[in-house]
Amino acid sequence: MTSLRNVYAEKALSQIPRLLSAQDRNRFSPTYGCMNREYWLCRATDFPSSIAQFGTHALALVYAHEMPGNPYYGHPKILEWALAGMEYWTRIQHRDGSFDEFYPNERGWAGPTGFLLYVMCDTFRRLQPQIPAVLQEQVMKAAHQAALFLARTDESGVLANHHAMAVLPLVEAYMLLGDKKLEAAFKQKLDIFFHYCRDEGWCLEYDGADPGYLSATISFMAKTRRHYEDERFLPQLRKWVEFSSYFVYPNGHYGGTIGSRQTLHFYPHGYELLAQEIPLAAAVAERMLQGLRDGALVPPEIQGERYFVYRIPEFLLAYLDYGPRPDPLPPLPYERHPFQIFFPEAQILVRKEAASYTLVNAAKGGVVKHFPLPGGQLKVNNCGLLGILDNGVLFTSQWIDEHHEVHLSENEITIAGRCHKIPAKVFTPWKFILFRLAVLLLGWHEKSAYYLKGSIRKLLMLGNRPLPVRFKRRIRWKEEELEILTRIWLEGSIHVSGLQVGDEFPARYVPQSRYFQPQELDVRGYVLTPEDLMQLNRHRTLSVVERYVEGEPVSRFSVGG
Repeated sequence: MTSLRNVYAEKALSQIPRLLSAQDRNRFSPTYGCMNREYWLCRATDFPSSIAQFGTHALALVYAHEMPGNPYYGHPKILEWALAGMEYWTRIQHRDGSFDEFYPNERGWAGPTGFLLYVMCDTFRRLQPQIPAVLQEQVMKAAHQAALFLARTDESGVLANHHAMAVLPLVEAYMLLGDKKLEAAFKQKLDIFFHYCRDEGWCLEYDGADPGYLSATISFMAKTRRHYEDERFLPQLRKWVEFSSYFVYPNGHYGGTIGSRQTLHFYPHGYELLAQEIPLAAAVAERMLQGLRDGALVPPEIQGERYFVYRIPEFLLAYLDYGPRPDPLPPLPYERHPFQIFFPEAQILVRKEAASYTLVNAAKGGVVKHFPLPGGQLKVNNCGLLGILDNGVLFTSQWIDEHHEVHLSENEITIAGRCHKIPAKVFTPWKFILFRLAVLLLGWHEKSAYYLKGSIRKLLMLGNRPLPVRFKRRIRWKEEELEILTRIWLEGSIHVSGLQVGDEFPARYVPQSRYFQPQELDVRGYVLTPEDLMQLNRHRTLSVVERYVEGEPVSRFSVGG
């Protein structure tokens, strides 16, 4: 197991050249220390996204800690560039203490201001003896301003992991600065955060449970607990670890479209910190580490420039805090005796049979993932309906809607509801110009910036947009067979010009999603033929059945009236 630990370090260290290539390392450049290559070199954007400075944390960790295959340990140039990254961070801060990530004058809350405050506090602590006095003063001043911004503001839309990432940096800033106002602030933010936690073991991410971001929340809260203990932490962490364990799949993958934000990422550090207290956390960490080794988890090398910077320090910290494993490890849900559990608030069903492991998210219109055992390969990945109307509107059944009707019996679950419009807006040159004018005119004011960001989030990610397209999905378990019946009804005068049933397709806009995974090659859906579409539009209804028989290589689809 010890050698497996090195996978964390290997994955992280392989990305340091990419990270340094993104940084302006010319000490005489006006953007010296900037880690947003698109800004300082390519000139492809008009502002430096602050989140790129997250890379400073990775540089500090590889400089300060010896680990296998680490040529950066104790290297004076790595120290120099880490300090340059910190200094540039202080230069791009708004007067109110905030930072921008996606556009100028964004004034982002936990992301990016909270994330970066945590990063810089931890970096400061690890490098403090080597930080010049002038820079120490700069960093502490910027940290104080950022902490006060976090303390007095909030954000629209409920992202529990962001609230967790408001608590962690405030704790870190309090430990660094000793300001009693920050102590009161993080305790207040902690109470707010727990308000978004559910007794089933998950925390609200927009309108549902998301395993990927739950792992982030576990990571942030486990880090927080090292500095501040609260009687709620350990009981909640046990619940979160238990809930997240259901989304550790037999093939080494995790989460995905089953979640409210369809994220595939996994934050391992919290599980490593908890490995000795919570044996199941050790089991999850070990299986996910195997998945990382085998290419099942999303590796940093395929993530975009904005997000690979998160993975590197997370893996480095997981390596440093790798926890001893209990022997034997407790079984993960897919390894347990047959069971069926339904989480009524999350609307997620998990069913373990002797020869299969299946998950259904009814809240999302019946997203289904099915893994035959013992092989554990994904054989059914049915995300519902994805279609386009003749007027160009995209629609899907994969949208969280509290009005879905869900019925559960011993061997069957049915979900009925309406399809929803998928927001599919992209910038044109004129729209981009108008947007930039808006952020420049409104973004200078904190409340206006807050309103603008909330409007953008609502436009792209939130809200219900039901269409006159109804569906009913029935997932039925038979002996050695899984059957998914999907029926669609058209109302009014609308017509469908294209329709797909099943397969992998995320519907909601989430920046940290939609990464390719090899398991996508092993599953398929059904795309309606012109004849099928003609029948649907003429008769206003159609059914598609997907059947998977244990032992067969792929599912079979059939179409009926």
